[in-house]
Amino acid sequence: MVISAAIDKYVFVTVTRPFIPGIFLKYSKLERVDDYASVEHPIIREALQVLGTIPQIEITTLADIPSGTGLGSSGSFTTALLKALCTFQRSQLHTEELARTACNIEIDRLKEPVGKQDQYIAAYGGVTCFSFNNDETVDVRPLQVSAETLYELQDNLLLYFTGFSRSAGAVLQDQVSRTMSADKSMLQNLHYVRELGMVSKRLLEAGKTADFGGLMHEQWENKKRRSGGMSNPQIDEWYEVARSNGAIGGKLVGAGGGGFLMFYAEDRNRLRRAMSQLKLEEVRFNFDFEGTKVMLA
Repeated sequence: MVISAAIDKYVFVTVTRPFIPGIFLKYSKLERVDDYASVEHPIIREALQVLGTIPQIEITTLADIPSGTGLGSSGSFTTALLKALCTFQRSQLHTEELARTACNIEIDRLKEPVGKQDQYIAAYGGVTCFSFNNDETVDVRPLQVSAETLYELQDNLLLYFTGFSRSAGAVLQDQVSRTMSADKSMLQNLHYVRELGMVSKRLLEAGKTADFGGLMHEQWENKKRRSGGMSNPQIDEWYEVARSNGAIGGKLVGAGGGGFLMFYAEDRNRLRRAMSQLKLEEVRFNFDFEGTKVMLA
């Protein structure tokens, strides 16, 4: 089981029809090609192939958060792109199909060693429980928490950018290889993560947010045992300063190796002062309950 929360840092994808034939792409670089097979951007190329050739199209993307920072930007981009392309074609992908198609592009077609949780939470939104079954089906259930618990989580979870970015695939490749080869220590570690997910669900549904914060620390210590590249001395130092200044627990969000540190802190003002002295920038966020959506058609 995975518990995921969607936050309101957005990926925008706009699709229009240019005046002349061709595929025009505007992201961190510009592309102008005659057919989808010539597109360099792997996700855009595969999405165009999956949904059918569109000979005359312009795609522009903008994101609040850069890639390689652990906030699921790739999954958010893929679901947003698919949603925009379907709207352009006057067709529709329902939420489950949207998430499944995004997973097919990233995992099956592009062979990225990632899980399904980013695509599913981007599609569904909210604070949501996902059970990924052996038969490839996914059970989706909103976390049964009170409004008070959601307010406490939103107030007491603080997010800081470390300045380090990384490829999730590069971090996860060793984990995937060891898992596929039935490495005993890796399998034990991942089974324990599953148990922590179950405990997290029970704690949050019982409104025990401080205990959940402590469990974040336990999960982070377990996660670091998977790989020497999960953290680095600088991140470990920042983490210990946070724990000494109001943070009950925390972790690097995503695959590890860089990106964002998230802490649960009951004394959040003390934590903010300590992080400010370390020159770490806080990124404010809210939970998003709408998932991937069309804003203008």
